[in-house]
Amino acid sequence: MDQRDETALQTRLVRVRGRVQGVGYRYACVQQARALGITGWVRNRADDSVEAMLQGNPIQLASMCQWMEHDVPAARVERIDVDEVRPPPPRLDRFEQRPSE
Repeated sequence: MDQRDETALQTRLVRVRGRVQGVGYRYACVQQARALGITGWVRNRADDSVEAMLQGNPIQLASMCQWMEHDVPAARVERIDVDEVRPPPPRLDRFEQRPSE
């Protein structure tokens, strides 16, 4: 991977299924994303999943997705789906928790 690949801005739509609502998952996601320098948002979905839009470089995104799947202590993640958002996505300027959909 060359330097341009490591710094290229990419966007991912992530859906996390399992026991991920009511356990502080969204709050933890906000804290972790901000620590990694990722922008975007996270929200609960009506089907009890959590959805997140993540924007960052490939290394940041891989780290965040790995963390979302394995490192939220109270959650029991059964499945994580990660989809690339094709350019041009809107440029996101911070990471926030959004209202449930």
